[in-house]
Amino acid sequence: MTGRDRFSTATRIRLIGEQTAARVYRSQTKRQARRSRLTGRAALLAMVICTLVVALAYPIRQYVAQRAEIADLQRQRQETEERVEQLRDLKARWQDDAYAEQQIRLRLHYVMPGETGYIVIDPDAAEQSRTDLGSADRPWYRTLWDGVDKADAARDQ
Repeated sequence: MTGRDRFSTATRIRLIGEQTAARVYRSQTKRQARRSRLTGRAALLAMVICTLVVALAYPIRQYVAQRAEIADLQRQRQETEERVEQLRDLKARWQDDAYAEQQIRLRLHYVMPGETGYIVIDPDAAEQSRTDLGSADRPWYRTLWDGVDKADAARDQ
């Protein structure tokens, strides 16, 4: 630019327009920087992801629950197989005459002909149970009810 053009009205108006355009451009970039970064595409993507999460939550929960149930049933099957094996062993033992004779003597207190059977009772235990109950001092129905309670407690243990 020459010195004369620099002071012309057209040049001044052009400079003022460029300065104004620069200010407007700077204010628009500041406004865009302050504006939320959430665009329409980002909002749509977030909505699609939320929809997928909601849609897949129930099937995934069902899958996990079914896997846990399968594991529990497999554990039960394994325990049942072990119990069946124990019962087979017990059945095989009962087929042996010596084992059956031993159990009959032990459980039913049978003796062979010519033998004398003895049952030893601890006298201290019998005395202790009599003194604990105090059955002579109480009515019969109270003693009966205590017996029912003891039987129930033994079953729960």
